[in-house]
Amino acid sequence: MSGWHANLLTIQRRNCVLFVHDTTRFPVLATCLTKPDFAELDWWFQDALMNTLIKSGANETQMNTAGNILSQLVCDSECDRSVQATMNQMKQDLEHQIWYDNLSIIDLAPYRTGAFLAERPCSAKGVKGCIWPKRAMLELLEQC
Repeated sequence: MSGWHANLLTIQRRNCVLFVHDTTRFPVLATCLTKPDFAELDWWFQDALMNTLIKSGANETQMNTAGNILSQLVCDSECDRSVQATMNQMKQDLEHQIWYDNLSIIDLAPYRTGAFLAERPCSAKGVKGCIWPKRAMLELLEQC
């Protein structure tokens, strides 16, 4: 489960963090974070990941696997432009959904939104065809 990129987004003057798994392009969204929440970012990530997996239809075995292999967040400075492009596309999709449906970020269900974003195909450098994030993440959890 290692290899995640994260991006701090400001949507409607609220701090949100979008995490995207490098291999599967699976998104995890945490919304309306305050300064004290960033001290507990590891907890917010784990909570959002597990709940997004539930909303994506993960079975009990996959949930147990995810819970067992989760480790503490470690930040570094490595960047992958392909993953960053996927994150930018997901951010645009999220902003469009909020604008089109006239939603407030406060009322947005972040786990369901992460699952919604995981239903869309993503392209990746060096991968023929496309990656379906939800399917790819659930297959990864089956293999672990």
